Amino acid sequence: MNKTLPSAQRPFLQTVADLMFSNPFDHEVSEIEALTGLSLGEGSTEHFYVLLKPKLESVMTTLAQQGVNGLSDLASSDDRHLYMAANLFLIYDRYIDDLDALIAQQIKEPERRLKVKFSKSAFQDLAQLGLDNTQSEKYFALFYQLRRAYLFINRELTGNAACIKRLRRDLWNNVFTSDALLYVNNLWSRMEDFSTLLLGETGTGKGAAAKAIGCSGLIPFDVESQTFKAKFTESFVAINLLEYPEGLLESELFGHTKGAFTGAISQYDGLFKRCNAHGALFLDEIGDINISIQIKLLKVLQERRFSPVGAHDICRFSGRVIAATNRNLNELREAGEFRHDFYYRLSSDVIELPTLRERLEQDPKELGLLIESLMERLTGQPSPAMASDVLEKLQRSIPPDYSWPGNVRELEQAVRRTVLGREYTGEYIPREKLPVWVESTMAGGLTANELLSAYCSSLYRKEGTYEKVAAITGLDRRTVKKHISAAL
Repeated sequence: MNKTLPSAQRPFLQTVADLMFSNPFDHEVSEIEALTGLSLGEGSTEHFYVLLKPKLESVMTTLAQQGVNGLSDLASSDDRHLYMAANLFLIYDRYIDDLDALIAQQIKEPERRLKVKFSKSAFQDLAQLGLDNTQSEKYFALFYQLRRAYLFINRELTGNAACIKRLRRDLWNNVFTSDALLYVNNLWSRMEDFSTLLLGETGTGKGAAAKAIGCSGLIPFDVESQTFKAKFTESFVAINLLEYPEGLLESELFGHTKGAFTGAISQYDGLFKRCNAHGALFLDEIGDINISIQIKLLKVLQERRFSPVGAHDICRFSGRVIAATNRNLNELREAGEFRHDFYYRLSSDVIELPTLRERLEQDPKELGLLIESLMERLTGQPSPAMASDVLEKLQRSIPPDYSWPGNVRELEQAVRRTVLGREYTGEYIPREKLPVWVESTMAGGLTANELLSAYCSSLYRKEGTYEKVAAITGLDRRTVKKHISAAL
């Protein structure tokens, strides 16, 4: 244990270590190409980390020739950190195809715990590096988690617009923080304390974002059975809170005992109990629930405990909570319809999903990429010719400045309608929803106060908040609210 890493190799190894524990959606390919002197090639679907592999393998071969074959051969903790990160990078890369096949098989067989046939080989590689059994189990579980997170975030959120790239970065940080080394060393088993609030218009993909988070949690590995201790296919549990009447929602969330109320003929396990400790519970439409349910959910977030309806037993919830809404929670809080303490408990991380309008403004090619992805889901395989035909027909039938009020969900239906041979011309907006106050003004039919109220109301429908209207008009917030109320 008296060797040191050559100074000539340290900058490259430091870069590899930084990348190994950083957000893979937070770098541009040009950075890696400049570092390695290699090019990924236009149109490549591979992640640009593959460019690091040839040079890294060469460096590690040189180190082995110099007598560095494991962590115990190095004297300083800094050198051991760099050497371990480099080897973890290569070991992870070695098993990517096996991990991908395991993930695909688990999706095909969601109810079965699968044997991980390559685990013995991977554990041998980790042991050769110098890790003990506990460390090997930890990093093997991390490999599985890293790959699931990358695949789900990359696959569920198609697009190259800057706002989508930002969203992918945000989702990765939500799972691992911006520094996976911090996650591994300090937050490995404490992510349950980080609840997430997803905001965005209807149809922007909040459910897909929640699924990407919920299917990417840490799942420990059981060496004896050679299986992971939970199935990620069962780790994501979702509920649309608007689907249940108030009287049944509490039972659906927390469960109930036999005889707890009329019709409770047997014991029922609610969603909080069915969600395993390695998963996440997704509460959609959180902005539409009443205060009493908010209080009960707040208690779960604060104490991680709940009781089924009609029971005194205390149950523990160890998963994460993800909530979503298209409502303006600031206005609901101001109106007393959404509790401030509940909001702050929900918002450990707040992620806003971009509208389709924003995506197309940043990159018009986004429409074609989304259609290709949607066609692949519809047909079960890449269908570029069909996607190109759908894109051409949609571009002929809808206005070039169409706002896509239903966002990606509307686009999905537009694609289906076009495939069926029907024309899609966009969503019809009734005449009464248009800002007709302009015509009334031209006809001399509005007073100054009525004109100001109509203008504020029109801006509010577009911008969504009193604050934005106040900033545009130069009025204070109370005046804006008064004029908007007058226009209703």
